[in-house]
Amino acid sequence: MAERPVPVPVERLGFEMPPVFATAAEERAHRKERLAGALRLLGRLGYEDGVAGHVTARDPEFEDCYWVNPFGRAFAGLTSGELLLVDGDGRVLEGERRVNELAFALHAAVHRERPGVVSVVRAQAPYGRALAALGELLAPVTHEACAFYEDHALVDAYTGPEDAPAIGRALGPYKALVLRHHGLLTVGDSVDAAVWWFVAAERAARVQLTAGAAGKPQLIGHRAALATRERFGSDLAAWVNCQPLWQTVASTS
Repeated sequence: MAERPVPVPVERLGFEMPPVFATAAEERAHRKERLAGALRLLGRLGYEDGVAGHVTARDPEFEDCYWVNPFGRAFAGLTSGELLLVDGDGRVLEGERRVNELAFALHAAVHRERPGVVSVVRAQAPYGRALAALGELLAPVTHEACAFYEDHALVDAYTGPEDAPAIGRALGPYKALVLRHHGLLTVGDSVDAAVWWFVAAERAARVQLTAGAAGKPQLIGHRAALATRERFGSDLAAWVNCQPLWQTVASTS
């Protein structure tokens, strides 16, 4: 009889953690790669509608400048070389196409209000838009939705760039906003985290609306929802959760 295998020492088991960079140039290349991958992922998931939808990433060296997808380009197939570097006033510093100035104003306002935010995601996902049309917050109806419990807000009005500073202030310390009649906005201390929060919020909205259409969902209690958020609601947890999604789009640089 063969000998029973012995447990593999924990220190020999692989487990990914956010990378650390020696230079700003290395970190910039990584953020741009992740940003392009995030856009391809959102396109694959169907979170795109015409020229609407943007993801931004703060430059690690010039912190008042941001990388963003170019105006009028489909998310699918976007590469890091196509991204634009734009300053806080919407002026293109690097790149060959225009930026959507109206949409970018909102991202710039959020970045200004939250200096620790690396990435902002605002895309056209159907269930988040439906939730926004109802003017509802994400409810703690599932374990996963608890990541947003008391950590997002509803904004009643957003009509254009003139409202952008108020949107940035409304975000406060939260990870997400529901923009009434528009949809979801999420932020994170990495591109991976911000994208995961967007995908997770959209999925939570889908479950909430589906459950509500079938009956009256039972809410998770306040204490349990808070405990779950504390355990699984960090940007590190979001980064870890995003890695399987990243693997599906990592083949295009």
